[in-house]
Amino acid sequence: MTVAQLVDAEHLHRWHRKTHLSVKNARFRYKASIEEVEYPQERNLDKNLVLRLADTSFITRHENVLITGATGCGKSFLATALGYQACQRGYKVGYFALPKLLQKLHLATADGSYAKELARLEKLHLLILDDWGLTAVDLSARMAILQIMEDRHGKGSTIITSQLPVSKWYEYLADPTLADAILDRILHQAHRIELKGGSLRKRKNLSEITP
Repeated sequence: MTVAQLVDAEHLHRWHRKTHLSVKNARFRYKASIEEVEYPQERNLDKNLVLRLADTSFITRHENVLITGATGCGKSFLATALGYQACQRGYKVGYFALPKLLQKLHLATADGSYAKELARLEKLHLLILDDWGLTAVDLSARMAILQIMEDRHGKGSTIITSQLPVSKWYEYLADPTLADAILDRILHQAHRIELKGGSLRKRKNLSEITP
């Protein structure tokens, strides 16, 4: 093996190690890749848009991605696939179920680590918030969401998945003043993906049992 080949092999090894660490730190719920994303017509998923997002330049531009649709339609899978892609490009990514994150932040107010937790979120190049709108939010939760979005506005990108259409988010936040402030920061320079069709999970299960 030549010196050039040894250098290339070492570079590749370091890249794989760095990517593996980034994926581990992101704490994704499961594995997913852009190559596995499916584009049947009934899903209403624009392949060109997904491939543009997959080049991760939206992160450089600090743009958000909003993915909505019914349960099981592939929202979390698509968000995770984009997250994996970002890890491979060297970005710091964090994946959170929003209800659990808000609970964690609520507990952090009691032990004095609230500011520290927010600082960790702010440092992420890409923050993925799954299950937006799944549970009701009180004033402290709304304030936490506002702080997260304020810290990231113009500095980082956020992917949000939700069963609720974006038109229902104002109602979900249930506070006109805070809703205006939060949504202004989320919707500014955001790509919207509205997935259609039935549950991919059910379809997969049926295909496994159908002779």
